[in-house]
Amino acid sequence: MSGPPLQIQTAYAELLERAASDSFNAAFPEEGNFVRKTVKGRSYWYFQVASSEGRKQRYVGAESPDLLEKISNHRSARANLLERRALVSALIRAYGNPRPLPEAGAVLQALANAGVFRLRGVLVGTTAFQTYGPALGVALRGAALQTEDVDIAQFATVSVAVEDSTPPMLDVLKSVNETFRSIPHRVDGRRSTRFESSNGLRVDFLAPNEGPDTLEPQSLPALRTDAEPLRFLDFLIYEPEPAVVLHDAGVYVLVPSPQRFAIHKLIVSERRLAGSPKKEKDLRQSEILLEILAHRRSFELAEAWHEAVSRGPMWKSLLCRSLARVSIGPRDMLLKVSEIPRSTVTGLDLTFAQPPIRYDFSREIVYFDGNESVGGRVRCAVSREALEDHFGADGMDQHGRIERFRQNRSAIESMLRAKYLSWPVDEPGSVLLKTEDVPRLRPS
Repeated sequence: MSGPPLQIQTAYAELLERAASDSFNAAFPEEGNFVRKTVKGRSYWYFQVASSEGRKQRYVGAESPDLLEKISNHRSARANLLERRALVSALIRAYGNPRPLPEAGAVLQALANAGVFRLRGVLVGTTAFQTYGPALGVALRGAALQTEDVDIAQFATVSVAVEDSTPPMLDVLKSVNETFRSIPHRVDGRRSTRFESSNGLRVDFLAPNEGPDTLEPQSLPALRTDAEPLRFLDFLIYEPEPAVVLHDAGVYVLVPSPQRFAIHKLIVSERRLAGSPKKEKDLRQSEILLEILAHRRSFELAEAWHEAVSRGPMWKSLLCRSLARVSIGPRDMLLKVSEIPRSTVTGLDLTFAQPPIRYDFSREIVYFDGNESVGGRVRCAVSREALEDHFGADGMDQHGRIERFRQNRSAIESMLRAKYLSWPVDEPGSVLLKTEDVPRLRPS
């Protein structure tokens, strides 16, 4: 069962704080000191230790209030794995949050221990999606959570700039399962962006394709591997957020912000072949997040949408086409918080086929169903005040108002259609013609 949102978020926030502290102290256990470097006006921190070969430095991160606090408290906190496991267990068993397959969880722990996320690698894909439930205070369930892959992304420029590295990636993975092997890349068989174990678990490394289109793998020196170049990935992994994967005592990782994840899924779904299971999974994951974010991170969701559509005609075209495949509810919530009309959606129209007319006494409206060309039924209504003020129903009962609607049906439907398509979204999946709307919508 799922618990109250506040309880879920509180338990997860405590787990995240403990995991972050333990991960930081585990990454820098030796005697040494933290030093700051300034690059292009921005401060970065490194951990410096003495060795027989001289001083060595390991990348810590870009300066932030959170990082400065961790440095200040270095070694003062001690890991309590039993308490962390109890929190993980509560989030899974009491609140119904998902966890990865055991081997995938073990792989993520090994990647974290090797420094992948400290070096600004970002967990993407369904395993990242699983972390959004507890972070947003909901329990995510269903086929949209199923995966047998681990996907890690990193900017190639970041991989060079951090001046630090993990052990060779195949060695890291073999520490979990000796059967892991590198899969030759389809373009350059001497290189590999994918690793696979004998039981089918795949670990893929990805990098944004920000220049001309290319199929050539890109080098990620910080992660000691190559990566598959993907268009649009730069949008997804920009400014990632810390998260905890619910495996064992919790694995501290970086994931895309949920609003970027939702918008990115809309884009990539449109680039997949029709009928692809991944296409439907992309849309389902996006719908789930859109519905939650519209209520809990509405400003951030709108900001992510506007950033994406401002990146160029191709981005806007893909997003507007993908919205035609999204369910009316989450689609309209996105449009509402982004303050954009439904006409943005490619191919959307509202039609009427003489549906039955009803009267709602509680709201005093005449209502009926319209049909979306790309969605389902739409609740269409006209208020009593609009019928009285503009269509001669003043002083009539509900039967008279329904009759006045019938007499003016064509004009009212035309106004409802114009408001539904061209005005800002008021309520998802519905449109109401109010008395103040009529002068603005009635043809001159």
